[in-house]
Amino acid sequence: MKKVGSFLNKNAKYVLTIPTILFILVCVTYPMFYTLRLAFFDWKMSAKISPEFVGFANFIDFFGDPRFRNALWRTIWYTFVAVSIETALGVTFALMLNKIKRASNVIRTIFLMPMVATPVAVGILWKLIYDPTIGLANNALSFFGLPTSTWLGSASTVMMSLIIIDIWQWTPNIMLIVLAGLSGMDDSVVESSRIDGANELQMIWHVTLPILTPTILMAVLLRMIDALKTFDIIYTTTTGGPGYASENLNILTYTYAFNYLQMGNACTLLVIFFVVVCGFALLFSLIRRRVERRFE
Repeated sequence: MKKVGSFLNKNAKYVLTIPTILFILVCVTYPMFYTLRLAFFDWKMSAKISPEFVGFANFIDFFGDPRFRNALWRTIWYTFVAVSIETALGVTFALMLNKIKRASNVIRTIFLMPMVATPVAVGILWKLIYDPTIGLANNALSFFGLPTSTWLGSASTVMMSLIIIDIWQWTPNIMLIVLAGLSGMDDSVVESSRIDGANELQMIWHVTLPILTPTILMAVLLRMIDALKTFDIIYTTTTGGPGYASENLNILTYTYAFNYLQMGNACTLLVIFFVVVCGFALLFSLIRRRVERRFE
């Protein structure tokens, strides 16, 4: 027993990390490589046949499929528009709340309520809001004498309607990160610019925002990755409809896996989606580093 205890003491840094390594290997690494392997097979779970190796045929078929290309484009467009508006609103609200002293905690709590709600509950709530007959959205438009909309029921409005939901729920996320950056700012820099005669707008544009740039870019990167993976809101409100008008890569993957039972094609979509997310994250990280160097 003394030898065992002595061995554990000498190698504690290795022994204590073994459970974590095993967890990563079993729950992360193995499923990842299994998915990658299955992407090169044709496997329909509805048929009692073993997976058949087809090489890159699944990838070639998808890139020639208009449905896949449209889903990929919707995923990118949804992410770009939603995150851009969320960033603008989040930074604006953070700057405003940073100036408010009275009841600031209450206001921040109200702003954060959409973010802590479960996505399914948010989807059901907004489905009721967007209801063409009894929904709050059309009633509000009618009250102001504006034309009503079919919202989630029309291919021309469904994506923007979903983006509005995303903005409502996740703008507080960026606001919270920017507020944390504002709380860590050196007040002496702001005070010196005020002494030099800068007005409020000039201080925000030339002092506050440049200092906050690394924080804002990190918030955008985290939100962008999360927006690319959006599934719950779309599935609970439209399930990719009407038709395929709101179908993104996640919904398309779910459809192939659990509706069509084509696991080989579903794994192919997962691999493509993984490459897209990693590509965007890498590109934005490079842009972030270049911007940060300019402000050093």
